[in-house]
Amino acid sequence: METKHKIILFNPLVTKYKARIPLSILQVAASIYGKHEFVIIDGNREDDPWKKIKTLLDTGEFKYFGCTVMPGPQLRQAIPFTKKIKLEYPHIITIWGGYFASNQYQVCMESGYIDYIVNGIGDLAFPALLDTLEKSLDLRTINNLIFKENDKAIKTRKITSIDMDSLQTLPYHELDKFYPIRSYFGRTYLGKKTTLYHSSFGCPFTCSFCGIVPIFEARWKGESAERLYQNVKYLKDKYGIDSVEFCDNNFFVSERRIIAFCKLIETENITWWGEARIDTLDKFSDETLAYMSKAGCRMIFLGAETGNEEMLKAIDKGGTQNAAQMISFAERLGQFNIIPEYSFVLGFPAETPDQVMAMINEDIEFIKQVKKANPLTEIIIYVYSPVLTEGSELYEKVKATGFQFPEKLEDWLAQEWKGFDLRKNPLTPWLTSKMIDKIRDFEVVLNARYPTVQDIKLSNLQRKMVSLLSKARYNTNFFYFPYELKLLQRFWLKYRQPEQEGATMV
Repeated sequence: METKHKIILFNPLVTKYKARIPLSILQVAASIYGKHEFVIIDGNREDDPWKKIKTLLDTGEFKYFGCTVMPGPQLRQAIPFTKKIKLEYPHIITIWGGYFASNQYQVCMESGYIDYIVNGIGDLAFPALLDTLEKSLDLRTINNLIFKENDKAIKTRKITSIDMDSLQTLPYHELDKFYPIRSYFGRTYLGKKTTLYHSSFGCPFTCSFCGIVPIFEARWKGESAERLYQNVKYLKDKYGIDSVEFCDNNFFVSERRIIAFCKLIETENITWWGEARIDTLDKFSDETLAYMSKAGCRMIFLGAETGNEEMLKAIDKGGTQNAAQMISFAERLGQFNIIPEYSFVLGFPAETPDQVMAMINEDIEFIKQVKKANPLTEIIIYVYSPVLTEGSELYEKVKATGFQFPEKLEDWLAQEWKGFDLRKNPLTPWLTSKMIDKIRDFEVVLNARYPTVQDIKLSNLQRKMVSLLSKARYNTNFFYFPYELKLLQRFWLKYRQPEQEGATMV
């Protein structure tokens, strides 16, 4: 390996609970493995990550600081740490990636302490950037890069699809040098040693509330079934994993790939979970769904979003998804011993407050219809937070309300923005406190009436008791002030928060 300036790859804090394997940083590490020397720092595993970063920078051996930045919790470390680096070590080149950086690139570049942004796929862009900087070449020749020139943000040509089989496999052994890799595997509903895995880029749809749409522009590319199987089998044989959460934005795009993967993984005794679209999976044959179940698929996360047909069109959901299909598919999936996990987004904008509340009430009743069709259906509830996708009907509605994102990067650290992109704290003008309370109180009652199977700490007795205590509220739609249920939630129930930590892991 040539002697080159070293790189810090930093994964900011995501969750205060069980740390998950830092796939984004590992993906970047794979792209420069054998070419550049790097150090991995996981903010989820350090009591004081800044102290570790500073100690490394003080050696004088490092020139680059690479940071992955997703919306929400990661900003709480990414912003102040990067700012400190630029102030105290002005010669360090700071590079951000992740979909917050790509979607909010203007405010990032105007901060003055972020030098470069990898815009979307970074497997080729990141190593190309390092080589270009080391050799003082032309930055404009690099795809998927954002940088500043003459006080103007420059975006180079963007590649939205890449042959994943041509990429280096993730260097798990390198991560193991910094943090014991087995410590990232935990007990979940799926198994005793669950890991994350990402097998594809993008999604072929253009939902106007989705943060990856501007990045991948309705393109999808996945690993072949053979490579996917070999990599999962490696994790099983080398580290003893027994279950996988496939955190792809859309794992089930290709029925052919899924069938091939199931045939390969069937005898490995590995259980798994993935994300899909309802209308895509509903086109899968019964034979395929049965094969998926036989090959270890236990649960599928599905974006239902809303039961309102007009709103499905307004959010550019695409495809053929409709309310009747959502109900029938939940029932259908139950025949194959696969749990459907439906996510709903409540609180979309409308012309009047009464219309907003009416849609909230309509979706609450629709959710109850889904539960009636298949009581095992898991329900995840989000409150709508804008992701402004140019050209969509929803984009125009949001602009008309006067909603604005923060104009300075540090403003994202303000308490009121802390949970915004996690759809926990919407700063949207059309949502009143009464509406938010209605959504949250319903969520409490719903989760009590139907405790999630993913809370593996709950005993059968606890499940029965909390379900019984919430029955009257649920049946009569009396959701107001469920203090008795919130008390039980505080001591018993740990509801699933997929946008923060995936399946409950201990």
